[in-house]
Amino acid sequence: MPDEVGPRDLTPDRWSEFPHTLADVMPAAGAALGAWATTDVTVPTAHTVVLFLVDGLGATLLDEHADAAPHLASLRGPTLRAGFPATTATSITSLTSGTSCGVHGIVGYSFRPDDDCRARGSRRVLNALRWSLDNADGPSALVTYPPALVKPHATLLDNLDDDGIAITYVMPGEFRGTGLTQLAFPAPGRYIPAVTPDGIRAAVTATLRRRSRRRRFVYVYFSELDTAGHLHGPGSPQWLAKLRLVDTLVADLADALPPDATLLVTGDHGMVTAGTAVDIDTTPALLAGTDAVAGEARVRHAYASSGAATDVSDAWSSTLHGLARVATREQAVEEGWFGPEVGRRIADRLGDVIAVATGDTVLVRSRNEPLESRLLGHHGAWSSAEQLVPLLIATG
Repeated sequence: MPDEVGPRDLTPDRWSEFPHTLADVMPAAGAALGAWATTDVTVPTAHTVVLFLVDGLGATLLDEHADAAPHLASLRGPTLRAGFPATTATSITSLTSGTSCGVHGIVGYSFRPDDDCRARGSRRVLNALRWSLDNADGPSALVTYPPALVKPHATLLDNLDDDGIAITYVMPGEFRGTGLTQLAFPAPGRYIPAVTPDGIRAAVTATLRRRSRRRRFVYVYFSELDTAGHLHGPGSPQWLAKLRLVDTLVADLADALPPDATLLVTGDHGMVTAGTAVDIDTTPALLAGTDAVAGEARVRHAYASSGAATDVSDAWSSTLHGLARVATREQAVEEGWFGPEVGRRIADRLGDVIAVATGDTVLVRSRNEPLESRLLGHHGAWSSAEQLVPLLIATG
């Protein structure tokens, strides 16, 4: 790797230091429920497994602020890599599919899907988190890019359902029916809308109190820690207040576990505070020869116009020297950035040129992404603070 990659960056050549990723969590949960054979990550055998995803809960951040989350710190288990890129849409799909994005296909916050995904219209950028076209505020992409066409891989939730395990989803009501939910959570189940800690606590404890002959899997999602980190910065007073809320909520859920239940707590990524900003939209050298720019502030995909890939690669490499690791699509696939296996369809979704910000650099787009460009906290790249997430285990 070049000089601009720092010693705390978990570049692909260092991934063996943390061999397990979010893709290993669902196999471990399924093994605990007896749905399939045991895995390298061990979870106690249980009749009920509750998997609590705390958006933005990074292992490095938790280590640094353990005094604000004593219960979480006491439960510390294996440290995992979120996977690359370390962003919510990718990580959640890795979690539920048990695969890296080179297989499941959600290769970033936004990207340009391959032609086989498109049901109508021209090829456009898909914001996978919002399932919108062009950017987060664009029109719905459900008709242009139906989730069933974008997803080339079944999820492990489908396998749990096939094995007769009852599934409960505790998530914000607004998530129901969205493109990402259809893709990452396709298995039928009971949906309990909940956003706040009180709502989540009530939904999970009521589910646990209900007797069931069937084995049960409960998925829970909480977003407020991530929101505080984006708006105020990770480690800020506002972020710490949300971390304390998470700590209390996890302690309450652990206390509510019956003897035959296990609680797993993890995150989808960590976060870093923005420093040096490069505005792609006001840097002509970074726009020349491109049809589209996707991704997010810490990982960008540049899609070149016909015949311009080499020029775009040269321009991005020279402009971002010392600020980002820049590679062609072929280099990124060969070096395993998106996992050990990348199918042809998935490779077509990657930019002709990919840039991974290093240090505290952010690659913003002030005109196309005005809200995202003003955020203080970001994630996606290779730093330990972004990549490492905890797996916390509590039993009844």
